[in-house]
Amino acid sequence: QVQLVESGGGLVQAGGSLRLSCVASGRTFSSYAMGWFRQAPGKEREFVAVINWSGDRTYYADSVKGRFTISRDNAKNTVYLQMTSMKPEDTAVYYCAARSTTSLYYTPRQYDQWGQGTQVTVSS
Repeated sequence: QVQLVESGGGLVQAGGSLRLSCVASGRTFSSYAMGWFRQAPGKEREFVAVINWSGDRTYYADSVKGRFTISRDNAKNTVYLQMTSMKPEDTAVYYCAARSTTSLYYTPRQYDQWGQGTQVTVSS
């Protein structure tokens, strides 16, 4: 198991950028696929991006493709979400999640380790 702690959230104007970080505890971080999800008030948690254990495979939700970039540094046990050209509809609590697998997964129920979340607010 890993424990996950997100950081980097905050308030940004539309068109701006933020970088989220998620630091994982444990020695087996490099064996985990890492995902970013988000949940807006009154809405279900939704997939944002995922990266495989080695960092050479990624996948994005259509709503963020071309604007967000997921990456990881296994030496630092950290996964990042670089968000650019942000929109008010990106406002949500952002969560990182982990699953010990070589595959990519896109739904919340497929992940068993979660961080506490970090709030991102985009003003218009």
